[in-house]
Amino acid sequence: MIKSDLIGRIASQNPHLYQRDVANIFDEIVKALSRGDRVELRGFGAFSAKIRGARKGRNPRTGAEVRVAQKAIPFFKTGKEMRSGCRFYAGRKR
Repeated sequence: MIKSDLIGRIASQNPHLYQRDVANIFDEIVKALSRGDRVELRGFGAFSAKIRGARKGRNPRTGAEVRVAQKAIPFFKTGKEMRSGCRFYAGRKR
């Protein structure tokens, strides 16, 4: 399922919401993460930004050492209900 499919499904199940309103929810999650906030959706999981420190890396083509700057990366931790729901499907073919 892609983002537009998910937005369409949520909007169809909630007729009082327009698709643009549902899409704004995803935009707000991104904005909150860029501010350094944590976004928690009970039963689903929590989004946060983790800081990855500066380090020395290597250019895979030339092997030359390259400095990689500090950066923030998005991180998602699943909620308890999601983990238990995924275990149900673990033995099935998809």
